Amino acid sequence: MDYNFIAVEGNIGAGKTTLSRMISEYYSARLLLESFEDNTFLPRFYKEPERYAFSLEMSFLAERYHQLNSGLQGPSLFSQLTVADYFISKSLIFARTNLNSDEYKLFSQLYSIMFRNIPKPDLLIYLYTPVEQLMRNIRKRGRRYEQGIRVDYLESIQQQYLEFLRKHGSQMRILLLDTSGLDFVKNREDFLSILSIIERPTEKGVHMQAIKPE
Repeated sequence: MDYNFIAVEGNIGAGKTTLSRMISEYYSARLLLESFEDNTFLPRFYKEPERYAFSLEMSFLAERYHQLNSGLQGPSLFSQLTVADYFISKSLIFARTNLNSDEYKLFSQLYSIMFRNIPKPDLLIYLYTPVEQLMRNIRKRGRRYEQGIRVDYLESIQQQYLEFLRKHGSQMRILLLDTSGLDFVKNREDFLSILSIIERPTEKGVHMQAIKPE
């Protein structure tokens, strides 16, 4: 493995945290997980999105900055493989969807100041999952505040992610993995197929990979 820092991204319900944990365990890597369960704004946002969108995005921005900034001070962050279940630019992706134009302008200015010197991952993995499958995953994991998430909201987030990948693809190594029909938790072969793709040398750019279920 030639990478020191891998970030796993994807839409809500794509399995980012689960896959990050599995990769970390497999390679005995350091694991950075986004903290969201204690975010008091998240359930409020799903009930009243217009009222709580800015507070939610700012709280996530602060939490991500604190975690990455604190982690970068540790001597071991890049002495071994580090796997994160988020990429810092997801702040902009969700903010663009959830905030009005004036709020987004202010938010993006703060983002640029805070994350200017945060290293980018050596490899960004985007889990492309059809919205219908995302909805099934969301229902299955059973978080009460997520059960009202609409299809059109997931479609909007997905579109923002793909636009980001298209715009910044030449600057990073990005694997866009089509996980349609996969179950990398229960099916070991699916998981090993993902690992085999990760381990291949990857040049800068967006590299689309479809994994056929066994």
